[in-house]
Amino acid sequence: MTEELRAQLREVKLTKKEKLIAEFILDNFAEACFITSTEIAKRLNISDSSVIRFTRTLGYAGFMDFQKAIRKKYTERINSVSESITVPSERLKISIDKLGEDIVGSYFSNVMQNLQSCIKNNDAIDFEKAAEMIIESRRKYIVTSRADSSIGDQMLLMLKHMLPDVYETSHPALNVIDHLSDITAEDCVIAVSFPRYSEMDRLALEMAYDAGAKIVLITDKESSPLARYAAQLLTVSVDSNAFFNSFVAVVFTLELLCTFISRKMGRSPEAKLERIDKYLSRIGMF
Repeated sequence: MTEELRAQLREVKLTKKEKLIAEFILDNFAEACFITSTEIAKRLNISDSSVIRFTRTLGYAGFMDFQKAIRKKYTERINSVSESITVPSERLKISIDKLGEDIVGSYFSNVMQNLQSCIKNNDAIDFEKAAEMIIESRRKYIVTSRADSSIGDQMLLMLKHMLPDVYETSHPALNVIDHLSDITAEDCVIAVSFPRYSEMDRLALEMAYDAGAKIVLITDKESSPLARYAAQLLTVSVDSNAFFNSFVAVVFTLELLCTFISRKMGRSPEAKLERIDKYLSRIGMF
């Protein structure tokens, strides 16, 4: 439902207060399905009428009509536990009951929803802009941490084969702040960050932002705490009915981004790929 709500929000012009309400609902979706408009207004220090006007802007008769719609969608997706609960130990307790007998079917359905979120949330122009930022930058820094690091490793391999000056910032001898100490406005950061968001990732993006560098961020939602730093945002769901995030759709998003970059680069990486293959083939390492 959050993907559908984001699509609705993109179609309307919101006031500053309405944007605040939208962000609150996206960040607290499960809770918003059951609390009153008065409670939301109190939490945001705004009037009750502002919340009601927000729902009417989206085309609903009022708050009750809006809440009924989002509650229905929430109930339909109750098998997914990661969107509102990010602490692994808590998710584990719930996932044991939610998986049911058809584990394969249940997990496959969840992965398909995540893949669809990538297509729904991002237009081709979003990938085009992200690809251009990466290609045109002087140095490209990949920022990931913990579970997201596997995506960073794959991104490094794919980008390194197409572009010069690609660096990963997860070297054990240095932290990400050390790696970005020389970053300039000519450079870019490609960051991957999902719940539970890393404070170190946030600091890294703040550092890059202050330096004027372009930031391409792959995350789960537009209201992610790191989204405000991004020059180009790509959002994809990592919902899972297990205790861990599902990264299948994230890999798809990464590969799609690299496909856009490859198309823009054309045959220019050909000599580089041939050089790599020439020396690796000597030891049978491919």
